[in-house]
Amino acid sequence: MLQPSPPRKRRGRLARTGAASMVLIAVAGYLAVQYVTGGAGAPGCRVTGGEGGRASYEFTPEQAVNAATITAVGTARGLPERAVTIALAAALQESSLRNLDHGDKDSLGLFQQRPSQGWGRPAEIMDPIYSAGLFYDHLVEVPGYLDLPLTDAAQRVQRSAFPYAYAQHEPGAELLAAALTGRSAATLTCDGLFGTARETGPDAVRAALVRDFGQDVLGTAGTEVGAAASPRPATSSRPAAGSDGRTVTLPVTGGTGSGSAEERGRRGWQLAHWAVANASSLHIQRVTYAGREWTAGNTDSRWKPTGTAGAKGAERAAGPVRITSVR
Repeated sequence: MLQPSPPRKRRGRLARTGAASMVLIAVAGYLAVQYVTGGAGAPGCRVTGGEGGRASYEFTPEQAVNAATITAVGTARGLPERAVTIALAAALQESSLRNLDHGDKDSLGLFQQRPSQGWGRPAEIMDPIYSAGLFYDHLVEVPGYLDLPLTDAAQRVQRSAFPYAYAQHEPGAELLAAALTGRSAATLTCDGLFGTARETGPDAVRAALVRDFGQDVLGTAGTEVGAAASPRPATSSRPAAGSDGRTVTLPVTGGTGSGSAEERGRRGWQLAHWAVANASSLHIQRVTYAGREWTAGNTDSRWKPTGTAGAKGAERAAGPVRITSVR
């Protein structure tokens, strides 16, 4: 019986070792790219809720930005949390909360709205503010939409070929809505890995806040969740002399300064969670509110108490929301 020669064995082992090394190098390269880009294709954010925080939902930084925008548009119109939940479930089903430039036939955007069916021009539909506003415009015209099963309410707007598909997204949409409307405090976190961004810094944060919430957010933090917005001149939110120049400070008050502590708390947590949701795209390093702080890059990415008084004492006088950029 012929036996393979020892040199051939060595060559085989070397080839296998080389192939294994190439695989390891490729994996390491992929992980490095994911770290630098913020892992846009993998979950980097998480929201918890339910009794003891047992329920959780994981999503990507891209989804987080879009969910925060959809929520801001709804609350700016004074719509209740249930309306936001319906909108988020619809967007999860239609686009997985991604602003798609393609779809079935001529469908586009977060809600896969069709220009040929009167939803607007393609450029308008690709604007998340516009597409979310249009969804809400149609939703509020549905009689008794707040009392309908979620999938029925969403279907009355979307007219989908799969009318019962929205129901599967209701649990995740409820968790997102509770956090992003501010009802659920300190429940939304992201890993804080920074993605690519055309603009960063405090001016970019202010511009994004105004885009989603309106000009009032810079001077008064807008109106509390569930209340109608009222025009009000904005004051500068630029840092005072002696500050680090990287922090946007948002005072949390009602539109007339008469909001209840609960309403102000909800508004504060909405803004704080919005900032965390946008951390990857805006390169936000730290968010502080109500005696708790989120910092980008933490391994556990939790909201942690600040100072020595503890979170409970601080929340009685919650103060402003502070959003600190990397630069």
